[in-house]
Amino acid sequence: MSRSADNKTERYQMRIPPAQKAIIARAAALSHKDMADFILDKIVPEAQAVIEAAEVMRVSNRDFTRILDLLENPPKPNARLRSAIAALPDTL
Repeated sequence: MSRSADNKTERYQMRIPPAQKAIIARAAALSHKDMADFILDKIVPEAQAVIEAAEVMRVSNRDFTRILDLLENPPKPNARLRSAIAALPDTL
C-alpha cells in the first residue's frame, strides 16, 4: 500500500516510546519501506478485520437456508408477538 503523490493524505501524529519506534524503524527498513508505509500496511488490514468482526455475521449454509425460509415463509404471529405489537407506541 504505497502512498503516491497524487493521493490526498492527512497527517496523524502519535507518541510512542523510543524502544517501540526503534523496533518499527528496523522492521520497516528490513521490509524496504518507510515507517509510515510499514505502519499503514500492517494497521489497515487489522482495522478492516476489526470492522468486519463487528459488522459481519457469518452463518452456516444450513442456518442461511433456514433464515431465507423464515423470511419467505414467516410463522404466524403468536399471542406474545401480538401483545408486543399492541404495546408499541403509535408514533413508530
